Amino acid sequence: MFLLFNFAAFQVGWFSAVIGAARGMPWAGPAVIAIIVFAHLLMARRPMQELTLIGICGLFGAILDSALVAAGWVSYPSGYLVTNAAPYWIVAMWMLFGTTLNVSMNWLKGRPLLAFGFGLTGGPLAYYTGNKLGGIVFDDLYAAIIALGLGWGIMMPILLALAERYDGISESPGDRYGRILD
Repeated sequence: MFLLFNFAAFQVGWFSAVIGAARGMPWAGPAVIAIIVFAHLLMARRPMQELTLIGICGLFGAILDSALVAAGWVSYPSGYLVTNAAPYWIVAMWMLFGTTLNVSMNWLKGRPLLAFGFGLTGGPLAYYTGNKLGGIVFDDLYAAIIALGLGWGIMMPILLALAERYDGISESPGDRYGRILD
């Protein structure tokens, strides 16, 4: 049940953030995401572990997306707090992504090459979809897609390794499925 909740909640948060930003309401996604993260932490066995992981994901995302903005490869229609930095709603999306690492993305743990491939393709695909929905603008499509693929490809195995370290979901460190099967 937790697995289905996690997957569905991620989709709701993702679409809320992208469509909210596209429609000039960049606060809408983070508001929905805050509720999802709160619910996730309520269900976690060790909420502080999960919160640490979620914070790390937000930091990594802020760095990657700010680099893309500063390079002039992507821009966003709304939500900037700082010029040439990632908008706050996309940082919130990275935090939302952190809620999936020990639940619906759990199957990628211990598979760094598969995680790299997943990030290499899935990252750019998500941003491309965000572009089609109006939440992101590719100012240099090819440079952005290459940077996103490499960035996500490198970050996925790192974030999954950190998820093993900061696993607040599993019953024990060796239990990869934890409450998901409860």
